[in-house]
Amino acid sequence: MNILIIGLGTIGAIHGYLFSKASHNVDHLIRDNSIKADIKNLEIDMLDGRLDPKGAPYTDKYAIRRWEGETEYDLIFASVPCGAIKGVADELDKHGINGPVLLACGTWSDRASLEGELCGRRYILGYPVAGGSITGGRLSCCVLDHFMLERPERAHLDPEEYEVVEGLFADCKIKLERPHDMVEWIWLHMAINAAVISVAGEHGDITDTSASAEKLMGSTRLLGEAVQAIRETARIVESRGVNLHDYRDELLAYRLPVPISAPIMRHMFASNVLTRRIMTLHDNPDDLLFVCRSVYDCGKANGVQAPTFYSAWESIALRL
Repeated sequence: MNILIIGLGTIGAIHGYLFSKASHNVDHLIRDNSIKADIKNLEIDMLDGRLDPKGAPYTDKYAIRRWEGETEYDLIFASVPCGAIKGVADELDKHGINGPVLLACGTWSDRASLEGELCGRRYILGYPVAGGSITGGRLSCCVLDHFMLERPERAHLDPEEYEVVEGLFADCKIKLERPHDMVEWIWLHMAINAAVISVAGEHGDITDTSASAEKLMGSTRLLGEAVQAIRETARIVESRGVNLHDYRDELLAYRLPVPISAPIMRHMFASNVLTRRIMTLHDNPDDLLFVCRSVYDCGKANGVQAPTFYSAWESIALRL
């Protein structure tokens, strides 16, 4: 397959590396004014959970192949900061690049707005179960054994194009999980993230994501606050017309009484190296703030009672 990765962000670099290792041709469309424009190679520091549930650590190298004018691709992989989706379509239009888009990022837009931002392009929604950070020429990252992907009946792809995406992840030894509705699932995932980020930021420094995450994961009391905030932000998602019953598995851990759920979460973070590493490696504070602000504004506009979440976010906003 010929695959185009938009930019050289962490998620795009991780998947570009994985696609390349699976013998696919991968180009990166990187703006000339990007701070990463001069990166030609990445040193890979990987914790790989695809075959080992505890994560297999290894190092490798990834040679970045820059886009050189190709206009037809079998797949365009885009993972961009929240709020930047419209820029993907604009950049592709600017260069006359065609191909189905796998949009693998958070969005707080509804389906109609999302389709407007993508300007009528064929697309499918996904969400990576991976994380990391790029510092200089080093990508420190981890990847789990699955990827969230939109169901075929909801994807704006031809059946043959959907099969191509399935085959790509099979080549990479990554299983696919398909939630009830990908847009709603992303909203719920963002809401959960907003709750966790806000509580961590209230008791730490939201610009130092690693230290704040470590403090949260090591405190049963703070995890209890996070569980309460997650219950509240889930109701904000529900206020958008989402039936939370369709996502009961995703919310099961947060329905337990806090004195039970918080210690379970603390044990999980202590024992699951992969999950812990994802929590500590996020390197885009602006994206985290966008998530929290979007969920907060929606909850206030819809009149949802969410005192723990609101208080946590407001304490952060006062310090910005």
